[in-house]
Amino acid sequence: MALDRASVYSFPVLRSEYEESDDSNTRIQSQFSQFILTFRLGSSFVYRDQLQENVLIKRYCLDVDVAHLISFSEELADALATEPADKLPLLEAAAKDCARRILIPTLTSNKDTPDVPEIQVTLSSNANLTSIRDLNASNVSKLVRVPGIIIGASTLSSKATSLRIECRGCHTNLSIPISSGFSGVTLPRVCTAEKEDGAERCPLDPYFILHEQCKFIDQQVLKLQEAPDQVPVGELPRHVLLSADRYLTNRVVPGSRCTIMGIFSIYQNKGGKGPSSAVAIRTPYLRVVGIQTDVDHTAKGSAIFTEEEEQEFLEMSRNPRLYEIFANSIAPSIYGNPDIKKSIVCLLMGGSKKILPDGMKLRGDINVLLLGDPGTAKSQLLKFVEKVSPIAIYTSGKGSSAAGLTASVQRDPQSREFYLEGGAMVLGDGGVVCIDEFDKMRDEDRVAIHEAMEQQTISIAKAGITTILNARTSVLAAANPIFGRYDDMKSPGDNIDFQTTILSRFDMIFIVKDEHNQERDRTIARHVIGIHMNREQDDTSVAAEIPIEKMKRYITYCKTRCAPVLSQEAAERLSSHFVSIRKQVHKTELDSNERSSIPITVRQLEAIIRIAESLAKLTLSSVATEVHVDEAIRLFMASTMDAVSQGSTLSEEVLGQAGKIEQELSKRLPIGWTTSLATLRREMVTRKGLNASALDRALQVMARREAIQFKNQGAQIVRIGM
Repeated sequence: MALDRASVYSFPVLRSEYEESDDSNTRIQSQFSQFILTFRLGSSFVYRDQLQENVLIKRYCLDVDVAHLISFSEELADALATEPADKLPLLEAAAKDCARRILIPTLTSNKDTPDVPEIQVTLSSNANLTSIRDLNASNVSKLVRVPGIIIGASTLSSKATSLRIECRGCHTNLSIPISSGFSGVTLPRVCTAEKEDGAERCPLDPYFILHEQCKFIDQQVLKLQEAPDQVPVGELPRHVLLSADRYLTNRVVPGSRCTIMGIFSIYQNKGGKGPSSAVAIRTPYLRVVGIQTDVDHTAKGSAIFTEEEEQEFLEMSRNPRLYEIFANSIAPSIYGNPDIKKSIVCLLMGGSKKILPDGMKLRGDINVLLLGDPGTAKSQLLKFVEKVSPIAIYTSGKGSSAAGLTASVQRDPQSREFYLEGGAMVLGDGGVVCIDEFDKMRDEDRVAIHEAMEQQTISIAKAGITTILNARTSVLAAANPIFGRYDDMKSPGDNIDFQTTILSRFDMIFIVKDEHNQERDRTIARHVIGIHMNREQDDTSVAAEIPIEKMKRYITYCKTRCAPVLSQEAAERLSSHFVSIRKQVHKTELDSNERSSIPITVRQLEAIIRIAESLAKLTLSSVATEVHVDEAIRLFMASTMDAVSQGSTLSEEVLGQAGKIEQELSKRLPIGWTTSLATLRREMVTRKGLNASALDRALQVMARREAIQFKNQGAQIVRIGM
């Protein structure tokens, strides 16, 4: 006996869970069953009712909140979080057992009970988020919750959950279960069937697959990338592969912001090259067990407000000076430009999106163009908006291609399939896209965002992929005039190098001039020097009344809680004003003898409506009143209408002289004739005493009509047509 030996004798008093793992699993499964059947909030049995409803409509899935499981049993929740790959099948088996008991309570022990299909359990939680770049070896086989943007989604493929195989020699059948994820399966090398004495042995590798008798489920491979605002400066955004199956497939599209709950797993990348395909190296991926998409993209997962916050925001909205305070808090270190800052407040708030009975959608997002001289802090305003908007993408015109702004088609290196990757307009869905150096973009790239700015979708037809992506975003663009600086002697059409099609999509167009005014220059100089010397004087204070974080939360609160509509009186005032604006534009066109390069169309009427709605949204008002409409009209007159009327600064005398010079040149220059600009200047300006700007205007009008053509960088003029 062991007692006779000179050693310590031990005897297990308590049952060890390691010794009887099968018994332990049975106990855990019964506890999961108890949780599903007995857990309730108030008087309702949450999961029993949900399971019964889903099974009756033949939707075999159950969504479990981990917080409920923690309140039921912390031990169970901990086991699920630390060993999800082992415990989740137990939970699914418990759900299947409960479904059978719920549906046919009288026949639970009967052998004739109809079989219930496998129930998929999806998990949701409010646990701490783990960034993609923070996932490491310690997270392997653990339950993690990762936020990001879906940038690629494969087509659905069928994955076998159980293989039916047959031996070539003795024709015995066998079923092999397959685990979830990317892991493969290996067929047995030798036949496992028992042979009679003297029977011939089956050959090596005898098994082949009977595909018709296998069981399959849907599987989809997704690609999750870090959100742009989570990427450190100078780093490339990282991504991770996701494997979703059954009811978790086709839940998200490229461009969706979501939070993925999954099991951090590894697989061997056999097809690749380099270190990732080595024997002991495994490639990580996430086995998805739950997807939480942001219902409202402006929320960015943080649309939960405390009671104190809501009370504070309601008090803010009642402040009669809120509009002024908010505008002054936009880039407080930049002096002046009050109307531009007010327009940015409207852009951040946005109007109300409308879906008409016939299915047509009217956008609620406001687009603003800042066009002006260098050194007027346009880029700084864009950078500030990027910081203060809940979702924002900043890009520069020269470094942006059409594919980078809309979407690109990539080929998956493993499967060789094409998939879509969203660009800036798709990733900025629900926020603001700031485009700097808008004039430096190539025309074909700028045309790519026409549809995104008005219809708020991006249609793709490339490499056999035909689809539509959402791009519900506001555009804040900054550009310089053709000559680098705005020339007052030329009309807006000669200064602005944009097509009418893109200009009509901007709700407000500001022409920002660097005017030479001694008093203003002195004030700006004092302001800039005060900032550089870190002074906190009254006249050079750069501290905003509302901090950036509070502004960001307030914008999110307004966007999620309020969708104003126009009142009847405001609508009547607006319609009568639109008619007078069109009349004013027509008069300006007649006076300058050319069509306005900045069009005033029905889009501009919708723009004023959107601005009025955004002003109402700022104060959490559900109705846009006449006061809001008056301010919206004032902002529109100070921006777009001011830009339209810039052309009327040319005097009638200059316009009259330009007409005479044009007629004289048409008579004197035969078709095909070439002359130098210097000769014309000498003759028309020096000898005849005509105005130099009148000559420039006449030549530009003729060049636009393709009557003449400039050569040698404008030094020579060739007559090419009538």
